[in-house]
Amino acid sequence: MFARTERLTLRPGWTEDVPALHAAMGHEAVVRNLSRAPWPYTLSDAEAFVAGWQGNAGPTFLIFAHDRGRCDLIGGIGIGPLGDVPHMLGYWITPSAWGRGYATEAGRAALDIAATLGIGRVEAGHYVDNPASGAVLRRLGFAPTGTRSMIHSRGRGAEVETVDYAIDLSQRRRDWRLAA
Repeated sequence: MFARTERLTLRPGWTEDVPALHAAMGHEAVVRNLSRAPWPYTLSDAEAFVAGWQGNAGPTFLIFAHDRGRCDLIGGIGIGPLGDVPHMLGYWITPSAWGRGYATEAGRAALDIAATLGIGRVEAGHYVDNPASGAVLRRLGFAPTGTRSMIHSRGRGAEVETVDYAIDLSQRRRDWRLAA
């Protein structure tokens, strides 16, 4: 599955992406805000991530930005299970691409795909010390649920308090059926 937006291409990871994935994700400032990535993030971790792409339970992509004739890997985004939540949105952007709206643009594309796949409710969260991620979630239409969770961060090696959000995608599906 692929998606193309005005500035981005979202696609699965391929073996040849491993060095770029390692370089883009290999920042403590990125990994500390993720639940599944270890720190330090090694080339072997990037290889294992790409090798495990087959059979992913939801729409999951690497994010490539088109800039000045180049197409650079700048992040990743996906919707899949986390614990007992069947459809959890997660994403990351490499620090050199922060502040350009890429997470929001990629998030819209991923949520549109999820809606076309019949996914109704998507949950998300951000660690309490990462409010910028909460701003992205609100721009995508997520609403705070009023709850907080403790989610393990492999990069931090600890449970971290998370502000919980959710979005209902059923209206997007209805809008598309009417437009078809």
